[in-house]
Amino acid sequence: MNDPVSIRRLYGRAKGHKLRAGQAALAETLLPQVAVPPSGPIDAATLFGDDRPLELEIGFGAGEHLAGQAAMRPDHGFIGCEPFLNGVVGALGHIRDGALANVRLHMGDALDVIERLPDASLSRLYLLHPDPWRKARHAKRRMVNHGPLDLIAAKLKPGAEFRLGTDDPVYCRWAMMVMAQRADFIWQAQTAAHFQARPDDWPETRYERKARRQGHEVWYFRYRRAEHPSSR
Repeated sequence: MNDPVSIRRLYGRAKGHKLRAGQAALAETLLPQVAVPPSGPIDAATLFGDDRPLELEIGFGAGEHLAGQAAMRPDHGFIGCEPFLNGVVGALGHIRDGALANVRLHMGDALDVIERLPDASLSRLYLLHPDPWRKARHAKRRMVNHGPLDLIAAKLKPGAEFRLGTDDPVYCRWAMMVMAQRADFIWQAQTAAHFQARPDDWPETRYERKARRQGHEVWYFRYRRAEHPSSR
């Protein structure tokens, strides 16, 4: 497996518009209570005090999908990773309003958290509307590349699910190409309709709604971690 440290660099901004007083207070008071520990190995017991199933979302935006999944499965533990402060504050609002005790947040690079998890510890992993990095010279920055996917595959349980959503046709084609090269992920779609319609247990995000308003098609990929694969 590729060394994850050698294949990544966190691009993009970490701060947006200035936080309102209530948002700043939420970040100051609630974030320390739900933050993933900054260092050391982590697992379900470390984060939630028991051996519950774990799910993780890479780049959760404002947290609508993360909160929706957590509300549907309160017996699961959810880890959300997002480098954008305003997005983290949005997720904190969902955690507060929904009284969600099963969510932990990391403000930073998701791979920093994923590599600290035990192998075969995740039941699901979500990557929804990642930055497409449309220019060919930026393709190596995409999360759907073999280096990050090697790490993701190692942390997913056999039979676990990897979900990818995008409204970008460049990223859609890229993902199809890269994922088709891997024997450790099995695409669950049987027909085109299976990845053109959002599953019932896939909460819609504001980004997705915006994409549809702009006339973009949205694609929903579901992959199962193979039981006994070679990586590719």
